[in-house]
Amino acid sequence: MGFFTYAVAGVGFILIGFWESIISLNQTRNLNPTPFSSLSTQIKSSSISKTKENPFSSSSSFIFVSIFSFLILSNSVVSIFDALSSKDRVGSVLQLQVLSLALLFMLYSALGLLNNRKSSYFWPDSVLELVLLLAFLEEFLLYYLQRKDTSGIENRYFDLLCVPIAICLVSTMLELSSERSAYSKLGRGIGLILQGTWFVQMGFSFFTNLMAHGCSLHEKSRGNYTIKCKGHPEYHRGRAIATLQFNCHLALLVLLVIGMLSVIGKRNGAGVSRDGLQYRPLGAEMQQMDNNVGNFTLNSDDDLDDETKEEDGLGKEKEDIVEMVVNGHGSHA
Repeated sequence: MGFFTYAVAGVGFILIGFWESIISLNQTRNLNPTPFSSLSTQIKSSSISKTKENPFSSSSSFIFVSIFSFLILSNSVVSIFDALSSKDRVGSVLQLQVLSLALLFMLYSALGLLNNRKSSYFWPDSVLELVLLLAFLEEFLLYYLQRKDTSGIENRYFDLLCVPIAICLVSTMLELSSERSAYSKLGRGIGLILQGTWFVQMGFSFFTNLMAHGCSLHEKSRGNYTIKCKGHPEYHRGRAIATLQFNCHLALLVLLVIGMLSVIGKRNGAGVSRDGLQYRPLGAEMQQMDNNVGNFTLNSDDDLDDETKEEDGLGKEKEDIVEMVVNGHGSHA
């Protein structure tokens, strides 16, 4: 049951992250037209983007977030009743925090759907982003301060989970300050994807045979569990395996980001522009330099003056010789 819960949560985060990334790609295409497009086309696209600030894609994302939040809310309620039946006070308190987190995400989706159905905005976009910022902040504090067992291996996984949550938190802050920037939405989508893949990884590492060797799961209730190992070497190996797994997830995320950036560059028309064709090829310039090599000398100005003086002196000597020869022939005559 625990693996199924983590798997559903991870797949939900991955789908929401991909949808956020697709929306951001469409926004960057509208905000950055290609250099070959005409002025009338750019004005038309900008007017369309202004009249459709919240398209159907945003409505569908709000609906999906609301469904996903409802599933988390239902799972938290079931876990609270299971903790009460097991007389586990810590488990019930932890699930109350998850319950409040799910309610914040549901509030965000409800306000977004309300804005899309109204002809004029019922709530400003800054209010929506502020609610989402508070939700990510509470999620970050939930996993950063969660220490049911100080020596449990799950604490290492929760610490690493704070990295994608921090990415979502910072991206939402940038979107709140930059008025719905498409690139901040892309960063939040990437953070959600990493968060989803890490939830799936935690499901495999906590509730399947892929758990670190020498460690076992100790469960007090449905939402309160810890992973204990036999000794210090097993604890050290389990934390090292968690770090290695997270590095693999980061490597896959880097490949995904490179693919997204290449798609952005292709859709925005990145490449050789018409202005770049006005420059002469480098080969022609090198050919002109080769032709001018024969006329190039290392003589200074002083050397040139000496050469001119020597040429003048030789010219005068030749004139004197010619005069002497002419005078000599004249005397014999």
